[in-house]
Amino acid sequence: MGAMVIRNRLTPAVADVRRAVREGLEALNLEPNSRVLVACSGGPDSMALAAGLLFEGPKLGLRVAAVVVDHGLQEASTKVAQSTAAKLEELGADPVVIETITVVEAGNGPEAAARTARYEALERARKLVSAEVIFLGHNLEDQAETVLLGLTRGSGLRSIAGMQDFDENKKLVRPLLGIKREVLLQACIDQDIEAWQDPHNKDPKFTRVRIRQLLDKLEAELGPGFASALARTAELASESDDVLLSVAQELV
Repeated sequence: MGAMVIRNRLTPAVADVRRAVREGLEALNLEPNSRVLVACSGGPDSMALAAGLLFEGPKLGLRVAAVVVDHGLQEASTKVAQSTAAKLEELGADPVVIETITVVEAGNGPEAAARTARYEALERARKLVSAEVIFLGHNLEDQAETVLLGLTRGSGLRSIAGMQDFDENKKLVRPLLGIKREVLLQACIDQDIEAWQDPHNKDPKFTRVRIRQLLDKLEAELGPGFASALARTAELASESDDVLLSVAQELV
């Protein structure tokens, strides 16, 4: 089956995603013919990211591979992983790898164990396909939730600095931290990309879901700009942390 042509209807949502992806790619300054890897769960965030990469990457002479991680935590997880991989192949990702993992719960709980296993699987896939970096679909609300979680735990500056848009050590790129979840969903709709909705995203037994519900409540009470303000806090905290680290290194 040939690659599906990404619907080229340039709506505001699609333009926002493509712009963010293009800026993320250009900042890397990769050599032509380099390969990047996009991690995709099948949800709207990562599918919008994959479509953006597959549109912008080739224009810069880059190849785009994809990886789908099957956590095995739901009955339909294997089917979802296979379906997502097929969609990515239709969009033009090559190759598409499915990484099946077994989550072994440790002292930090099931969420931390799943996260550790997932990132290990992503790194295996990166090495397997010889990709320079891994692109992740974390969005503005994800960043705000990370900051809020840090605040509820009384964490230090590094914790409320949230996620980095580029983690050079782990070779992770997050170009969508400034884009809201609803925009990414709309980008999928505008491009006729079917996205999967993970039922775990609504299960309050998970800490991240409870934080998400708290964020929704705070936005309802304090205004729709609250998540953006938290994300901005992460950016400022990250800058401050970088300055402090630089000063400390000079003093050593």
